[in-house]
Amino acid sequence: MQGIAKITWQHPESGEIMEYVLTEGATVTIGRASSNDIYIPEQHVSRQHAVINYREGVFMLNDLSSANGTFVNDQQIGDAFPLASGDEIRLFVPKLLFSAVVSDEDVQRARETGTFIAAMLNSGGGKLVITTGPQEGETIDLNRDEFLIGRATVNHQWQIGLYDPSVSRPHAKVTRVEDRWMIVDLGSSNGTTVNNTPVNEKGRLLNDGDVIALGATLLLFRSN
Repeated sequence: MQGIAKITWQHPESGEIMEYVLTEGATVTIGRASSNDIYIPEQHVSRQHAVINYREGVFMLNDLSSANGTFVNDQQIGDAFPLASGDEIRLFVPKLLFSAVVSDEDVQRARETGTFIAAMLNSGGGKLVITTGPQEGETIDLNRDEFLIGRATVNHQWQIGLYDPSVSRPHAKVTRVEDRWMIVDLGSSNGTTVNNTPVNEKGRLLNDGDVIALGATLLLFRSN
């Protein structure tokens, strides 16, 4: 499997230069929580800070409503940002360099050090990671064929309850479709989006690294 991009940064504690190689279709999560693909133990970095995923031939960078923002070449980003070789990503303080120049030596070294990140295959598994609000970092394993999502109340009957007054009761559902997952909006007041694109009652198939917004809550979809 060929590496087509790499991310280089300096570990804030050890000073070691870290290098991650990405294949076509790869997704990379970045944050202070150790569960991230790129784990940066720095106080200005949010637990779930940003995600890079591959869409239609381009690696896109999304901020996950981080406390201190995500910057590219010193400009703060809002919506998904298409990365180009040589771009500098800054998580308020820590800096990461994105490059589309990857050598065979880079790939070999990444494989040896466990920093080679390949695309996840659709196997029917999946999980949702809440990246904002009081439930930030909570992971929901998609271990049944359908999940209803709605505002958390004392006696709610949906499987995923969100502590967010802008979420409807219920708001959306995710359904397994063969080896993929689909999200459908259930006529919610504030809508459902995937990567900033509205989702309707017909639904939308999810890809690894997609960012789902329900009201003021963001969820990150991972294929497994």
